[in-house]
Amino acid sequence: MLSTVFVICWPADIAAQSADVNAPAPLQGRGVRQEGRATAGSAEYQKVQQRLAQGWNTWDVNSVMTQVLLPEGLAIHVGLKHNATEWGDAFLRNALIGRLGAEDEKVVPGPHAWDGSYSELRISWKGHDWRMQSAREGSDLVVLATPLRATSAAGEGRSRLAPTIVFSVNFLWNRPGTTVRHADFIETRGASGYVPIYCTCTRSEEKDAPPVVDVPVDGPYFAADLNGPVGVSTGRFRSVEDIQAAIGRGYAEYRRSLAPGETGPIVDAIETTLGWDTIYEPDKKRVVSPVSRVWSVAWGGYVIFDWDTFFAATMAGIGDKDLAYADAIETLREETDRGFVPNYARPGGWKSFDRSEPPVGAITVLGLYQKFHDRWLLEEAFEPLMAWNRWWSEHRDDNGYLVWGSDGQNLPGNLEDSSSGTREGAILESGLDNSPMYDSATYNAQTHRLEFADVGLMSLYIADCDALNEIARVLEREDETEEVRARGVRYRTKLATLWDEKTGIFLNKDLHTGELSHRLSPTNFYPMLANAASVTQVHTMVERHLRNPKEFWGEWVIPSIARDDPAFGDQNYWRGRIWGPMNYLVYLGLSKYDDAATRKELAQKSYDLFLKEWSEQGHVHENYNAITGSGDDVANSDRFYHWGALLGYVQYLEQSRAADVSAGSR
Repeated sequence: MLSTVFVICWPADIAAQSADVNAPAPLQGRGVRQEGRATAGSAEYQKVQQRLAQGWNTWDVNSVMTQVLLPEGLAIHVGLKHNATEWGDAFLRNALIGRLGAEDEKVVPGPHAWDGSYSELRISWKGHDWRMQSAREGSDLVVLATPLRATSAAGEGRSRLAPTIVFSVNFLWNRPGTTVRHADFIETRGASGYVPIYCTCTRSEEKDAPPVVDVPVDGPYFAADLNGPVGVSTGRFRSVEDIQAAIGRGYAEYRRSLAPGETGPIVDAIETTLGWDTIYEPDKKRVVSPVSRVWSVAWGGYVIFDWDTFFAATMAGIGDKDLAYADAIETLREETDRGFVPNYARPGGWKSFDRSEPPVGAITVLGLYQKFHDRWLLEEAFEPLMAWNRWWSEHRDDNGYLVWGSDGQNLPGNLEDSSSGTREGAILESGLDNSPMYDSATYNAQTHRLEFADVGLMSLYIADCDALNEIARVLEREDETEEVRARGVRYRTKLATLWDEKTGIFLNKDLHTGELSHRLSPTNFYPMLANAASVTQVHTMVERHLRNPKEFWGEWVIPSIARDDPAFGDQNYWRGRIWGPMNYLVYLGLSKYDDAATRKELAQKSYDLFLKEWSEQGHVHENYNAITGSGDDVANSDRFYHWGALLGYVQYLEQSRAADVSAGSR
């Protein structure tokens, strides 16, 4: 006999309003109707996403232990139960890289292939240490969990009992499908048909009585004590030995895929970083690489920061063209109706409707075109890039200088972003959230702008104009070619007025007081990126400032504010710490001039900094201490933030340059 239960959810305030005229208005739904300029995309780009969103991979943002099959959304979740004989049982349902709580799991990421064909990581939690590995055999998946040491003695929250590993199976994101637990396998049927899932543990179970473990999982599951290797496979039953052999083949193939020679370790690091940070985003049905899973989970599933994700696209270009295109295009597809790429975009359509972030989109797209020569990419990106370029000139020009701003009057606005329309919001547009450069800058509430001519912004914008000019030329867009050329010339001329002969560097200018600012950061070197500095000026800047150990040079480089600045000692975020994107942009600038020695040394020092914690802990830091070279010394340096890998990427560029020169001389 079937019984039906109906559960009706009725907002309490609706009923209350009939009795209380002063009751608060109902809360707004979680989404906002403004979705930007995104369209379905070209046929070529739709094929890119179709190719990416296939097969088994760590697609689920919520846990690096979960394997998901696309396009079905079939998921195999891995959890670990800590067992006790008195009080203290616990269950680890999800694992993320870089959580910092005292009771949180510690994850050391190992290799992760671009396509998910191999992955490996080590996890420590409540005294348990184990390794998770995955590989593919054709269309089948194999997963192996291996304990790395015997369970520790009791004490300090540990147990004398072996932990229980749990593999649960369901379909994510409301995708249609069924899962049924049989005695020796789990039957699943989804959009693409039948997929059986097997566990090595079932051969030791009673055929009619699979073990019951009281843990909060969705769907049928396998469970076994983790006192030896336990494996799961799809398609057919495989023994532990079979799975270990498949894992070995997967790892060997991953190693073979890496670039030979000196660049191999760097490719490994970048591929692994982006492999673990790439997810499937179900709302817009796309594969993309947000900055890190810790950030994305806290932002509701993903967060796309403007320049961060463009840099991810550039790095992905060393091994996965489709992912590189996706990261660039998806960032542009978040462009608002007003024509700018927002500082951030997250689920529900919420964005920074008041502000943008540094304009690095055109140099990214042009770089990918020069590498892969796909004209359709330029056609896909041109209109949003052109709109964004115009927006800066129309909304952030102050007497011919470019400045940061925050237009709080823009609708629909973000309900919880208190920085919108404030001085704080204008500084956030710079991407340098608490930089000392802006400590004394004035925000004009009428114009919504920071009254501060910024050398970095003007240089990046000129570089954007130059790149967009080349894109327009390739596309034979004559009117736009001339339009962006003229804007570039205008701002290049204005930038030249910020050169200070006495100081020997381009200086920011306080437009409220009319005085030049002598607080120096790596952004003061960005005119090299724009080809806006003369050879003499570059030599002066490099020798008097960049290579000056009292300002920017030293064992660990480049600090985000000069070493002799009063704020350097703070070593807090952009107040003195080292950031991958700054080193990368300065390196690109040096590459346009004849100073091979400084360029090579910067690349090597950047790589040495990256390797320091990558080799020891698998960390790719958001930022690093400029005194000690550590990224672990503060909580506000995410442990797996992909733009930290730019420190390795500059060495990849340098080694590739050397290889090209060597090949050309033969």
